[in-house]
Amino acid sequence: MDKLPIVLDLAGTFVFALSGAVAGARRRLDLFGVLVLAFAAGNAGGITRDVLIGAVPPVAVADWRYLGVSLLAGLVTFYLVPVVVRMRSAILMLDAAGLALFAVTGASKALAHGLSPVTAVALGVVTGIGGGMARDLLLAEIPTVLRAELYAVAALIAAAIVVVGQMLQLPAAPVTAAALLACFALRVTAIRRGWRLPVAKLDEAGDPVKPPPQDGG
Repeated sequence: MDKLPIVLDLAGTFVFALSGAVAGARRRLDLFGVLVLAFAAGNAGGITRDVLIGAVPPVAVADWRYLGVSLLAGLVTFYLVPVVVRMRSAILMLDAAGLALFAVTGASKALAHGLSPVTAVALGVVTGIGGGMARDLLLAEIPTVLRAELYAVAALIAAAIVVVGQMLQLPAAPVTAAALLACFALRVTAIRRGWRLPVAKLDEAGDPVKPPPQDGG
């Protein structure tokens, strides 16, 4: 159990780095660009978390394994890009898994540093969505978290489960498993069924949508 946080963190780093590398390959970036996006997607959330809680230098910088798994994901994607891109559904599943892994490790690390439950939940969400936001911003796109099906909400639920479990002094393994499963299941279900939060009722020009005229009016 002592090694569980680092294992989850590295697993999350790899799957998010993979999604970043795929995004870079689709935009026809060169090898260096793909590797940069892989590292940014895999580590931006964790770096932000560590800076905010005062754990400096961030583990993604201090521990070579984070750079290693990020570069591995980038190289695999770059040289096997036809295979990886065809696995679109699998990439979405990996992204959902990465979101769950990072939300759990982010909340757990915040609690380990003595932060309040509310702050721990917030940092769990930041850890989960930070890499995807960095990836999208580097590609000059609207971040997925602002437009996708229940992205941040899924991370919020996972982080909240971790925090509540620790407050109730429940065993770490089942709490972690429940948090991972809840986040992953909600994200995947939202993708498949198109669940999303409400959006403002504006037309393509940004003006309020006018209600249809009433008969006899």
